[in-house]
Amino acid sequence: MRVLAALALCLAGLPACNLGLPSSPTPPPSPSPAIPRVQILAPPHNQQVIEGVIFDIEILASDAAGIQRIELYVDEQLLQSSESASGAEVNYRVTMNWFAKDVGWHKFSAVAYRPDGRASHPHTIALEVIPPHSPPPQTPPP
Repeated sequence: MRVLAALALCLAGLPACNLGLPSSPTPPPSPSPAIPRVQILAPPHNQQVIEGVIFDIEILASDAAGIQRIELYVDEQLLQSSESASGAEVNYRVTMNWFAKDVGWHKFSAVAYRPDGRASHPHTIALEVIPPHSPPPQTPPP
């Protein structure tokens, strides 16, 4: 009787038992694709710039699949876009410029794009436009 009970238990567990039969392969989880990286190299965050001056903004983007385009936004408005002449570069560095206007704080954001259209997270800095200094008062001649 005990042998029959043990045999019944074993047979009942058989469907759940893996007897070395090949199972259907489970595909490994696909990693989320990396996104491009972008950085505003210059000017530094929180720098002051003088109103009426044109200054350079240096941007570096990188991605193993290559960078096709970099866009620069000022206060969430597209200022300039630069496309790689070769179609895609692993490291793509550009210099864009802006005519400093409107005294106060402004937000600059750079976004890089791969050829497949995948975008980087924006890299953002803030710059303060200050009015030009007026010349020091002159002393009247004696």
